[in-house]
Amino acid sequence: MLDVPSEEFDWDESDADKDEMDPEQRTKLEDLYEGSLNLIRESEVVEGTVVSIGKKEIVVNIGYKSEGVIGASEFRYNPELRVGDAVPVFVEQQEDRNGQLVVSHRTARIHSAWLKVNGALENDEIIMGIIKCRTKGGLIVDVFGIEAFLPGSQIDVKPIRDYDEYVGKQMEFKVVKINQEYKNVVVSHKALIEAELEEQKRQIISGLEKGQVLEGVVKNITSYGVFVDLGGVDGLVHITDLSWGRVSHPEEVVEVEQRLNVVILDFDDDRKRIASASSSSQLTLGTPCPKESMLETRSKERLLWWPTTEHSSKWRRA
Repeated sequence: MLDVPSEEFDWDESDADKDEMDPEQRTKLEDLYEGSLNLIRESEVVEGTVVSIGKKEIVVNIGYKSEGVIGASEFRYNPELRVGDAVPVFVEQQEDRNGQLVVSHRTARIHSAWLKVNGALENDEIIMGIIKCRTKGGLIVDVFGIEAFLPGSQIDVKPIRDYDEYVGKQMEFKVVKINQEYKNVVVSHKALIEAELEEQKRQIISGLEKGQVLEGVVKNITSYGVFVDLGGVDGLVHITDLSWGRVSHPEEVVEVEQRLNVVILDFDDDRKRIASASSSSQLTLGTPCPKESMLETRSKERLLWWPTTEHSSKWRRA
């Protein structure tokens, strides 16, 4: 038979007797416990360790007094995830109304991606991206896990007719614009090609000498002359300088992709302008043309310059 305590029994006094720790000691222990926890702040990214993997939830320990529970869908991109893996998480709330830590892995990835994108713009860096799909006016590119816009005019230096052929490709890009308010990123592949072409032009110009012979390729024919590619530097052969004789249209003497040997007459290193002529036209005007060169002058005699007609009077045969 159980003993029944009398009505005079003091429960508070009995519990106090069992608690051998005084308030000061308890406070010290609580302080030690709090000090052993990581100091975290909301809206910051911290590193956590995966402690449990379920079908719907992933539990992550960040060294706080409670563990973070993250939806498994946020790790769908990483099927190789294992217990013990270190993962970045974004602290949304230290405690919700139930005292639970609220964190997000997806937000941490986006936060990290934005830091990288902004850094790429500030430091003029080249980044890698995968073209996901076509959209109005261009393409959508995945860079660091966020979607960026690649305008059709920024794909290549030449016009692109079929955007779909680029879908799924991994390419290099430069970040050219970021709208921080709307979180929009614009990238360009054309900028990289232009930079390469400018470097090629610089190297070609730096190695030029008067009298040097170069081979060029006719790239375009217009009513007023012919555009020729000299290995990265374009020039214009005016219609009046295509032949010793009169020419009604450049197509009478040249055709697209025709190769021409030219001699450098003069060039402007600062403005990247080149004046040149075919190797068969090194004659002063008024000098009789050698008989053996008569056949060549119709098809090979050229004077090349940059396409600025206002400077046309400056270029003359040597």
